[in-house]
Amino acid sequence: HTEKQTLWQLLDVEKTAGIELTESMAMWPGAAVSGFYFSHPESRYFVVGRLGRDQVEDYAARKGWSVAEAERWLSANLGYDPED
Repeated sequence: HTEKQTLWQLLDVEKTAGIELTESMAMWPGAAVSGFYFSHPESRYFVVGRLGRDQVEDYAARKGWSVAEAERWLSANLGYDPED
């Protein structure tokens, strides 16, 4: 969700569409929708599994964040307890 900030800046979404981002990256008004949509005749839905600590550490490094910050944003997808 944090990549929405980049899109909002590039597209000037607040000015052009009147949609705002909250502190937690939710959109206001609540009926707003954003996403990356790709079409291909062989495309399929898939589920990303739980993230390992090594994946979160790598992601944090690439985003320039602390591991704790990455864990906060990715908490619903962690495959481990950050407190352990």
